[in-house]
Amino acid sequence: MSSDFEAYEQEFGTLTAEITNKIGRIPKLGGEEKTQLVLNVDKQLEEVRELMEQMDLEVREIPIQSRGMYQSRLKSYKGEMEKLEKDFKRSRIAYSDEVRNELLGEDAGSSESQKAHLLDNTEKLERSSRRLEAGYQIAVETEQVGQEILANLHSDREKIQRSRDRLRETDANLGKSSRILTGMLRRIIQNRVLVFVLGATILLTIILAIYFNVRGH
Repeated sequence: MSSDFEAYEQEFGTLTAEITNKIGRIPKLGGEEKTQLVLNVDKQLEEVRELMEQMDLEVREIPIQSRGMYQSRLKSYKGEMEKLEKDFKRSRIAYSDEVRNELLGEDAGSSESQKAHLLDNTEKLERSSRRLEAGYQIAVETEQVGQEILANLHSDREKIQRSRDRLRETDANLGKSSRILTGMLRRIIQNRVLVFVLGATILLTIILAIYFNVRGH
């Protein structure tokens, strides 16, 4: 999983370097060339967004004990992405103002007013985007906490199961030991009875021998 994430990182670095270069060129161009460059940057930014989604999915698949490092790196890339989008919006707003001035012949004062209005709306959109991002981050962290809790519960369940297995094994061993001791006790009793019977038989034989020997005399 980490190798896939690192491959995405390399692709991210290549794309963002190209986008940064193109955003810097937008104000210096004009006409159709500028239009095509704006469309090209917008398309590449969409590719970066999709790439970020893939990176986010990869991070979720990484084991919990190693996930923190990749989350920090992903957060840094998201911040870089936000900066690129902001720079692109500003260059695009300047480009839109230029096009309107060429088509409608607006004066400088009106252009500046509209530009300020657009910048204000852009800032509002960015604040909303940050709030959504914060909410998304909270949801991701909540999911991570839930996964950790489930992992702990699974670990506890395995420990309890192993304890039960050990108890069953101990109980089986105790039962076997009890049967062995019972058999040994039974044999001891049998041996004692045999000794008693044998002793009684010998004693009786001696008594009878003495009796018949005395009687014969």
